[in-house]
Amino acid sequence: MKIELVTTLKRQATKILAELHESKEPVLITEHGQPSAYLVDVDDYELMQSRIHILEGIARGEMAILENRSYSQSEAKVKMSKWLE
Repeated sequence: MKIELVTTLKRQATKILAELHESKEPVLITEHGQPSAYLVDVDDYELMQSRIHILEGIARGEMAILENRSYSQSEAKVKMSKWLE
């Protein structure tokens, strides 16, 4: 991962963005020696958001199973029969 100072970003934003788009490697921006933000390519960010959404759905499903809020396939068929006919 590439690391840049916020002052470097201010001075060379176009160059840093061009390198980001070419390499697809995230850039860690630091302020006063501390991590401040990440720059990531738009496509990579959208892919990460999509994956997070999927993982959240899986986590909700796992929680439903743990809390006994789920049905077996046969139970679901009975409950859904009015919509499946």
